[in-house]
Amino acid sequence: MLTDTEEKLIKYARNPRIGPHITVIGGGTGLSTLLRGLKLYTHNLTAIVTVADNGGSSGMLREDMGMLPPGDIRNCILALADTEPLLSDLFHYRFHEGRLSGQSFGNLFIAAMNSVCGNFYEAIINVSKVLAVKGRVLPVSLQDVNISAMLSDGTMIIGESEIGDRPRPESSDIVDIFMQPADALPMPEAVDAIKKAELLVLGPGSLYTSIIPNLLFPEICQAIESSRAPTVYVGNIMTQPAETIDYDTTRHIEAILRHMYRSCDCKKPIDYCVVNNAWIDEELIERYHLQSAIPVTTDRDRIIELGIELIEGPLACVHDGKIRHDHTILARTVISLLDNLEQDVRSKGNG
Repeated sequence: MLTDTEEKLIKYARNPRIGPHITVIGGGTGLSTLLRGLKLYTHNLTAIVTVADNGGSSGMLREDMGMLPPGDIRNCILALADTEPLLSDLFHYRFHEGRLSGQSFGNLFIAAMNSVCGNFYEAIINVSKVLAVKGRVLPVSLQDVNISAMLSDGTMIIGESEIGDRPRPESSDIVDIFMQPADALPMPEAVDAIKKAELLVLGPGSLYTSIIPNLLFPEICQAIESSRAPTVYVGNIMTQPAETIDYDTTRHIEAILRHMYRSCDCKKPIDYCVVNNAWIDEELIERYHLQSAIPVTTDRDRIIELGIELIEGPLACVHDGKIRHDHTILARTVISLLDNLEQDVRSKGNG
């Protein structure tokens, strides 16, 4: 016999248009993986995506054309798109020869749409229409922003790509992330999407270059704090050598809360933390270890001390030889939290 939660998930899968309103905040591969799963159960999705990227194909277009970096936006659009596999492959395609070497066709398409439309926001709207996107993808801001990292030894690293690509640190942990200009404003639509959400999700993704840059806007943090929606942090499966070497789940959360507090004196804790408990092949872990990455561990007691409910599940899978979240299981786990919350409220009301 199916549980109420399972029945609700089946109902959403049959008709995603009636699914819950969920706003996810982050960037990078992790966010697009989550979106790919969530769209199976709801089309009422808004992805708020960082725009601080200054490296690779996105960085070149940002410098040459004076536009916002399209890479993370492109990945999220494709994750929510309803397209033929060939079209998806086309948008992921990277040129390997000539002056376009390293450029992504999808990034170039967004750049062309940006020129046609005259602004980045309209370009994203129209690209989303072309690809029949189920939900919305919003840049967190339309302003030209960059981030810098202050290290524990006093060193300042300027630029998102420089932070993410720095050599393995020995004793120089990241202490703080700063945004330039410090008074940059978020998109009003992004703030509104947070206010109207039934569920808010942070991550998964790079802690200091995908998640926290969105939380440097005081208006974003204030909207999260004032929202009645539960806030979920989806923990990373593996550490990142340039950002979170030796971090456990608690250190990830503490860094998020520290930056939210600095942005707007935000005291609202994260309500739920979703982490992986699936077994990972030892040979694969050893390969990651050669790159100074290890599985993220979780101390249950420390999470509880923070007032956060820990949710564990078999979230890890292997895709193209890389450890990733299983997008379907992750989506089901996240959406199920809403139903569990509703049941708690009904139980308290009857108590």
